[in-house]
Amino acid sequence: MVAAEFDATGGRGWPVAGKRGKKRELRTIAAPFTVAAPAGARIRDRLRITPGEAEVLRLTGEHLGRHQRADLAARVRTGRVRKKDTRRAERKKTLTAVSSSRWAGAMTRAGEDQYQLSVRCLYDERASLSRAVRAIEKRLATPCGKRSKGGVRGYPTQAERFQKQRRLQVLKARLTAVEARIASGRPAIVVGGRRLLKARHNLAEAQLTEQEWRQRWEAGRLFLTADGESGAPHGNYTITIDAETGEVSLVLPEPLRHLANAPRGRYTLSCAVTFHHLREEWLDRVIAHRAVRYDIVHDPARDRWYLDASWSADKATLPTPQEIQAFGEKLLGVDLNADHLAAYILDPHGNPVGEPITVPIAVTGPTSTRDGRLRAAITELIRLAKEHHCAGIAVENLGFDEARQAGRETMGRGGRGKRFRRTVAGIPTAKFRERLRGMAFHAGLVVIAVDPAYTSIWGERYWKNPLQRQTQTTVTRHHGASVAIGRRALGHRIRRRPGVTAHDQRIVARRATGQTVFIPRARGTASPPRTASTPNGGGKTRPRQGD
Repeated sequence: MVAAEFDATGGRGWPVAGKRGKKRELRTIAAPFTVAAPAGARIRDRLRITPGEAEVLRLTGEHLGRHQRADLAARVRTGRVRKKDTRRAERKKTLTAVSSSRWAGAMTRAGEDQYQLSVRCLYDERASLSRAVRAIEKRLATPCGKRSKGGVRGYPTQAERFQKQRRLQVLKARLTAVEARIASGRPAIVVGGRRLLKARHNLAEAQLTEQEWRQRWEAGRLFLTADGESGAPHGNYTITIDAETGEVSLVLPEPLRHLANAPRGRYTLSCAVTFHHLREEWLDRVIAHRAVRYDIVHDPARDRWYLDASWSADKATLPTPQEIQAFGEKLLGVDLNADHLAAYILDPHGNPVGEPITVPIAVTGPTSTRDGRLRAAITELIRLAKEHHCAGIAVENLGFDEARQAGRETMGRGGRGKRFRRTVAGIPTAKFRERLRGMAFHAGLVVIAVDPAYTSIWGERYWKNPLQRQTQTTVTRHHGASVAIGRRALGHRIRRRPGVTAHDQRIVARRATGQTVFIPRARGTASPPRTASTPNGGGKTRPRQGD
């Protein structure tokens, strides 16, 4: 039989031939590719407003949120229809009477986006449930303690098999409900968040009082979103920010016009906004009257108001891995783990340079704390890459969604499988990928994604011990994986050729077969090169093949 251990990156390990089975062939390795630049940008600044201004914003958000939720419910009742049959113009006309034309356009657009996102989530949930059902059914079709011809292993005991049969019925019931929602075109949407809604029945576990929960629930259901409009003053007429003074003003809905303190039913805040991150890009857009979207949000835990600005970025053309290799640029190979980042600098020929790099990541604590620590780790990676004049950062094209849904059926069992699943669940793959893509792009670096297959296995096998002997420091299998990732991004083989990072002088003197770069012979005690006319030493009768 074929035994294989799981790689820490989610792929299968090196296949080992058993007594009665053949060695399994390696799967095809996908080519590396350049991660696309971010499609837009989003920045935030705090609004230091008075209690009276906060009350005006709260009234406006509650009024618009109530009508936006009603419009969203009408859109869900319409179901999956063609775009021209969504009756958006009719719904927008109804909303205009209780707000304004631009507020109504933002509400209907937000409702349509939320509906389409919920439908896509239903399709993803159906796919994940189908994968789990197929995995359990395959194992149930095999007797306990045995293997089928296809290599599927049955459950070890009748008790576990019985529990899996019950689990299968639960999954099939959920799958039936999801398929029914897809057929009807009516997804379940909770404005404010399903997690917060369920926390209402478990306030003690959520460590919230009823008043605190109510404040968070009401803050999550406010609607203060204004879509940008090219040609409008400063890129947005509904919520406008003056480019010179930073003054913020917004149009009040029709029933709240009596609260206006500026002409044309507008309300001007006493505070000024000064975006520090990407301020130059924001100024370029508002001065040119290009569209900028603004969102006003309230954080009840801190009792603070924030203003978010977002816009679509122009499509950028980034160099391909082949172009980076042709230019002879360095790369920073990075291996993402649950609690740290392992990295190594690679020269244009794929050779590791310097010592191994370890950047810790603490993924515990509140969401904002975890996000800040992840940003700090990525900032350190970018600093190292720019310090060593690297053209980009090479990472694995990680995606554990399917593995997380299949769970125990395909990710091992017992204590070892449980630890591995917890490790996979603790790796912030999606956030790391998105944060790295945006931060690296603004720093002038390229992100290259490679196939994660066998990187940890081969990195440990071919690079861990040689690098540890060469650097005289602690080198882990994750550092070896970072070297493997960087070499794959540069188009080189992962396996170390003879002569690379060798510690013996006579081994260094011989040039490795298929070496990517010429290594000069060692001087001093090395033997001189032999030719056909060089006398043989000892009782040798003919030149050796290497001569």
